[in-house]
Amino acid sequence: MKNLKLKAARAGKDMSQEDLAAKCGVSRQTISAVEKGDYNPTINLCIAICKALDKTLDELFWE
Repeated sequence: MKNLKLKAARAGKDMSQEDLAAKCGVSRQTISAVEKGDYNPTINLCIAICKALDKTLDELFWE
């Protein structure tokens, strides 16, 4: 399932996938795969993404 909340939060911060990936210590392809729903991120990556975007886990990863 696509993670449109993640994509919207990233766009809202005016960050590219590359920018977010650099802040989280992963590749741009990893961020792309998470947004497309092709990759289920670890809890540590979820937390890093949330910190980078100033969001909570609930806001980005739970319905």
